[in-house]
Amino acid sequence: QVQLVESGGGLVQPGSSLRLSCAASGRTLSTYTMGWFRQAPGKEREFVAYIRWSDLLTYVSNSVKGRVTVSSENAKNTVFLQMDSLNAGETAGYFCAAAHRTRAITSEYIYWGQGTQDTVAA
Repeated sequence: QVQLVESGGGLVQPGSSLRLSCAASGRTLSTYTMGWFRQAPGKEREFVAYIRWSDLLTYVSNSVKGRVTVSSENAKNTVFLQMDSLNAGETAGYFCAAAHRTRAITSEYIYWGQGTQDTVAA
């Protein structure tokens, strides 16, 4: 069992940056891949990025590549999502999740946090 708690969301202006955190707890965390997803109102949940605890392998979706960085602080069982140059279209709930396999597919992720809301508006 893995518990995930996101934080860091809020209201920001277009062009701003935001850093989200996901604190994880549970056994054998090092065996999981941690993913970040987002879901805008009326849209499907979208993969953003992942990081694998064991070797810090990362992957970022092409839709945000160059503006988004995923990282971790293993000693604190925390992963981060740094997003730069945000636009209004990226207003969404942002979720972290854990998967046994390293995939950019929503269905692979079995543990989910409650999410944090990010609103990008002038």
